Amino acid sequence: MELYDVVSRLIGPTKPIGETGEDERRFSNLQELSNLVDCLIVDLDSISQYKRRQEYSMKKAGEYASKALDDLGIKE
Repeated sequence: MELYDVVSRLIGPTKPIGETGEDERRFSNLQELSNLVDCLIVDLDSISQYKRRQEYSMKKAGEYASKALDDLGIKE
């Protein structure tokens, strides 16, 4: 099982289906998903700061995180 599948199962369905009670539960799941994404972006941003480091492994991680943010259209 992939990490995405695990997270999706933990959070639950997020797409509304047009039924008020179920959509309220799904909206709560959507809020959890949004909070998770926000935390992950903060992590990427923090690591991206290492792209200017001299140590190869830190610079490599920083550049990778910076590119991931760029690919998402997020400016540092």
